[in-house]
Amino acid sequence: MTKAKSRHLFTSLILMMVLSVHTPVFSKHGITTLSEISNSFKSLSEQVSPAVVNIVAIGWTGPSEEGASALLSKSQSTGSGVIVDLNGFIVTNAHVVEDAHKIEVILNRAATDQVQFKSILKPRSEPVEAELIGLDQETDLAVLKIPLTGLSHLELANSDELQQGQLVLAFGSPMGLQNSVTMGVVSSVARQMSPDAPMIYIQTDAAINPGNSGGPLVNIDGKVVGINTFIFTQSGGNEGLGFAAPSNIVRNVYMQIKERGRVRRGEIGVKAQSINPDMAKGLGLQQNWGVILGDVRPESPADKAGLKIGDIVLSLNSKPMENGRQFNVNLYSKNVDDTVAIEALRKGKKMNFHVAVVEREDNYERLADLVTPEENLIEQLRILGLDLNANLVGMLPKLRTETGVLVAARIPTYSFSGEGFKPGDVIHAINQTPIAGLAGLRKALSNYARDESIVAQIERRGEFMYLAVQLQ
Repeated sequence: MTKAKSRHLFTSLILMMVLSVHTPVFSKHGITTLSEISNSFKSLSEQVSPAVVNIVAIGWTGPSEEGASALLSKSQSTGSGVIVDLNGFIVTNAHVVEDAHKIEVILNRAATDQVQFKSILKPRSEPVEAELIGLDQETDLAVLKIPLTGLSHLELANSDELQQGQLVLAFGSPMGLQNSVTMGVVSSVARQMSPDAPMIYIQTDAAINPGNSGGPLVNIDGKVVGINTFIFTQSGGNEGLGFAAPSNIVRNVYMQIKERGRVRRGEIGVKAQSINPDMAKGLGLQQNWGVILGDVRPESPADKAGLKIGDIVLSLNSKPMENGRQFNVNLYSKNVDDTVAIEALRKGKKMNFHVAVVEREDNYERLADLVTPEENLIEQLRILGLDLNANLVGMLPKLRTETGVLVAARIPTYSFSGEGFKPGDVIHAINQTPIAGLAGLRKALSNYARDESIVAQIERRGEFMYLAVQLQ
């Protein structure tokens, strides 16, 4: 089906819904058109469904109700995902798989089988164990890989072209019901969950329920415009407020995780603020809207390029900037080592700057570049650790105790009781035994058996906390 014909059929559907208010009985021609529209939905579903998967995440929970001796009990949760590469790469949500020690993927049989099943009750595929390539907490996205090739897969669309009111379909496994599809419209193309958040979401009224997380939101061309991520609800179910990560952000995260195993997030070292009338009056500005630089950090790329506090940003990469939120959102999608072009106004004079994008300082995932499994793996905790030194302390927020082991990365498939270690955590003690470095940590852990539980005292973003962990 061509794009033009597909769009024509969807437009016809809307027109017929309007006309039906005034037409008691459809004409023979009208019924034929409805049949074509129905077939177009069917064709689109057949095109998309083979690339949509059901994900089963198996992990551990805390003490069960069966008795105090049962320290851990198995848990199982389900979600959705979409195959984006014929060689078995799958995109889903981080929250679907982050706590799992085993991940299984259930394919739609049409993804691999050539058999033309006639029954509406298709045979269920055998689960395929998946490898977690990496995840990104900030965007709540994760990349899996299964050991199969030649798979049906979907293309990621350009979400910048998405417009409010466009028809979209949400695919996934709500409540574990594999291979479900719902239809709706784009309610908003760039919804922020907080005023300063650079991450934006597509809002849709297509029915999304628990279990849809990680599934694709597709346009009428069968391309992925977003990854369904969360809902706003008072009842616990769908209320027409679903949110999906835009495909352009998904593509950026997917490619970085596929190539490097993690996401490098960029910055240029400025504080961009929206100009308001009071600010314009107090600063004597010529306009009461736009973007002003409230800060340019010394020795940052912006400082080195020549930008100064008080500069008014007119455009970023030739795109006019109307407010600080827009500037931050557009910069968010840029890769480390990119160069951005900024046009600014300074004392009535327009100036142009080319600014390098560097890795954001608070991105603890960058610590993974400093370790190797051979030297830094702590097998029992399934983490990669570093001895704290002056250079590392300088990369972290001010520590209350500057001794211990810095968690640089974690092995994705570890299991634990409660919350897990995160990059940037500093381990100060194991079962009240102070830890000075990697050698001390390994020695302390050698006193405990596999599957035994210990309590680590850690420091996370300036706060002390206890972490109960089952050793591997």
